[in-house]
Amino acid sequence: ASGKGGVATGAGPGYQERETWTRQMDFIMSCVGFAVGLGNVWRFPYLCYKNGGGVFLIPYLLIVFVGGIPIFFLEIALGQFMKAGSINVWNIAPLFKGLGYASMVIVFFCNTYYIMVLAWGFYYLIKSFNATLPWSTCNNEWNTPSCIEIFHQQDCSNGSLSNATVTGNMTCAELEDARSPIIEFWENKVLNISSGLDEAGQVNWELTLCLMAVWVLVYFCVWKGVKSTGKIVYFTATFPYVVLIILLVRGVTLPGAYNGIMYYIKPDWSKLQEAQVWIDAGTQIFFSYAIGLGALTALGSYNRFNNDCYKDAFILALINSGTSFFSGFVVFSILGFMAAEQGVDVSQVAESGPGLAFIAYPKAVSLMPVAPLWAALFFFMLLLLGLDSQFVGVEGFITGILDLFPGKYQHRYKREIAVALCCLLCFIIDLSMVTQGGMYVFQLFDYYSASGMTLLWQALWECIVVAWVYGADRFMDDVARMIGYRPFPWMKWCWSFLTPCLCMGIFLFHLVNYKQLTYNNVYVYPWWGEVIGWCLALSSMLCIPVSLLYKLFRAKGTLRERWAHLTSPVWGAHHLEYMAPDIKSLSSLSPGTDDNKVIIFESVM
Repeated sequence: ASGKGGVATGAGPGYQERETWTRQMDFIMSCVGFAVGLGNVWRFPYLCYKNGGGVFLIPYLLIVFVGGIPIFFLEIALGQFMKAGSINVWNIAPLFKGLGYASMVIVFFCNTYYIMVLAWGFYYLIKSFNATLPWSTCNNEWNTPSCIEIFHQQDCSNGSLSNATVTGNMTCAELEDARSPIIEFWENKVLNISSGLDEAGQVNWELTLCLMAVWVLVYFCVWKGVKSTGKIVYFTATFPYVVLIILLVRGVTLPGAYNGIMYYIKPDWSKLQEAQVWIDAGTQIFFSYAIGLGALTALGSYNRFNNDCYKDAFILALINSGTSFFSGFVVFSILGFMAAEQGVDVSQVAESGPGLAFIAYPKAVSLMPVAPLWAALFFFMLLLLGLDSQFVGVEGFITGILDLFPGKYQHRYKREIAVALCCLLCFIIDLSMVTQGGMYVFQLFDYYSASGMTLLWQALWECIVVAWVYGADRFMDDVARMIGYRPFPWMKWCWSFLTPCLCMGIFLFHLVNYKQLTYNNVYVYPWWGEVIGWCLALSSMLCIPVSLLYKLFRAKGTLRERWAHLTSPVWGAHHLEYMAPDIKSLSSLSPGTDDNKVIIFESVM
C-alpha cells in the first residue's frame, strides 16, 4: 500500500491508503482480460447458431441492456464507492454480508475448475510442436482398431452399398462405429477417461505437470497485487485479438468458409417464440460478463474515488459482446471448411464448450497446410484468454480475504503468502480432476458450482439489497458524488424492477426445466454424484439467507430496531474525506441553523 495517507478517523490506528491502478487503462484492460474469456469464443458462437443465427442478437441485446450492463455497472461502482473487496463491500448493508461470502465461494470454485481448461490447452500446445500433429493419425499407441482418418459417409448413404467395403477393410456397418483420431486422442490419451465417476483410476502425470506449470504462472502474475497484474494484462488481454484476426484471415480464405458463416448468421425468425432461446441469452450474458463473482467489485475497488465508472461499464460491455460476435466468424469459417472437407452438413460439426476447443478445432487445423503452426497459434490464444480470467479471479478472491484482515495483521509478505496458500489449496482439489475419472469431476463443478442458477441468485440479491435496502436513489446520489453527474435513470429502474424480475424469471425456468447431468449424453451421473453437485451449488446459495438469519438472531432489541441497526451502512475512512465538503454545501442550501450541519455530519460518521 502506498504509505499511510489520509485521515484515521473512525478507522482505528494505522488506516492504510488502498493501492490504486497506476493508470486508468490498467483497470479497463484487467476488466477486458477478466470478462473476455473462453466463453466468448466457444459458447456464444454455438448458442448463436443453435438459437436461430442473427435472430439470437435480439434477445441477447435486450438482456444486455436490462440485465448485463446494470449489474456490471452496479458491481464496479459498488467496489469503487466502498473501496473494498467482495466481502467488505457489503458494509453498505451489513445484514447482507452473506452476499460477499457467497461470491467468494463461487469464485473459489471457479478458480478451481476453470484452470483445468488451461492445463488441457497447455498440453495441446506442447503437443502442437510436432512435424505431424499427434491427433491427425491413427497409428499411435492410444488408438483403437475402429480408428479411421477419412470418413466417406457419402458413399454409404446411397443405401445400395450397405455391406460393401468402402475404406480400407471396413464395411459400412462398421463405419457407423468408427471414430476419428482426434476423439481418440482426447478421450484415450489426454483424459484417459474411465467408465464413470465412481472409478477414479490413476493420476495422469503429464497433465499434472501441465496443471502445476499453469498454477505457477498464475501465482507469479498475482503475487504482487494490481501494480503487476495491471501490466501483465496488457499482453494477455490484447494478444488474443491479434491471433483472432490472423485466424479469421486464414479461415475466410479456406474453401467452404462462406457456408459456415452463413450458417452462423442466417436468421431463423421462428426461434423467437421458444423460451429456451431467451434463457440461453440470459445465462450467456451472466456468464460472459462475469457477474456475481465479486471479482469486478475487487477490480473496481482499486479505482480512484472519482473515476467515471459509468462510462467504463458501457465501454467494457461493448468490448465483451463485440468479441463474442466477432469470434463467431472465426469459429464458423473454420467449421464450414471442415464440413466441406468431410462432405457433411455444418450442423454435424458444430460444437460448443471443450468439444469445440479440443475436438472440432484441432481436427479442422489438422486438415490445413502447415498444421502445427495454426494449432500452436490457436492453443496459445486459448491459454491467454483463459489465463487473465484465471488470475483476475484469484485476485478477486485474495482481495476479499485480505480485506477481512485489515491493519491488525501487518506482515511484510502477507499478500504473497495468502496467494501461495490459495493456489496450493486449489491445486490439491484439482488433483481429483487429472485422474482418469477427472472429466466427470470437472463437469460436476462446471454444472453446479458456478452455473447459471447460482449466478442468477447472486445477481437477484445484489439488486434487491442496493435498490430496496440501501435505496436506489441514495446509491444514485453516491454515484453522482463519485463521477460528478447523475447517470441516466434507466439504471435505477433496472436495479429496482427490471433486473430482479429478469433474474427471477430465468432462475425459475432453470428450476422447472432441471435435467439430470450426463456426460456426452450417454453416461448418467449416479445419485450421490448429483448430491455432491447440489452441495456445491447450495454452499454458495445458502450463504445469503443463513448469514442473514444468524445476524438478526444475534442482534439486540425489537425486530424493527435490529433491522434498522443492521442495515445502516458502515462507512470507511475515505468516505469522511470525500463527503465532508459535500455535506457542508448540502447543509448550507437547506434552511436552518448550524445545528443542522452537525447533525448531518454525525449521521455520516
